[in-house]
Amino acid sequence: MSAKNGAKIFKQRCDQCHTVEAGGKHKTGPNLNGLIGRKTGAMPGFQYTDANKKKGITWSPETLDIYLTNPKKYIPGTKMVFAGLKKKKDRNDLIAYLVKSTNPPK
Repeated sequence: MSAKNGAKIFKQRCDQCHTVEAGGKHKTGPNLNGLIGRKTGAMPGFQYTDANKKKGITWSPETLDIYLTNPKKYIPGTKMVFAGLKKKKDRNDLIAYLVKSTNPPK
């Protein structure tokens, strides 16, 4: 897994809708800071769909892998328009970046 490559994927595929830094603003999608270990639909200040709120999973590298393969299949009713990443390597790299950038060491 390459967080460096994942940063490039994030910039190309995710940056237009999400931020990762602490205190970052919500865009079309929520700020992702603190993503790992958080429940779906739980970022304060963002208007989630009922589908996201009711999914009831906790974000982890494993759940992100399933979600990023096909978001609308994993959470039917989500408003996320992203079609997903079909290549396992791309998902792994993006997840490595998200783990590193959204959950910085304290």
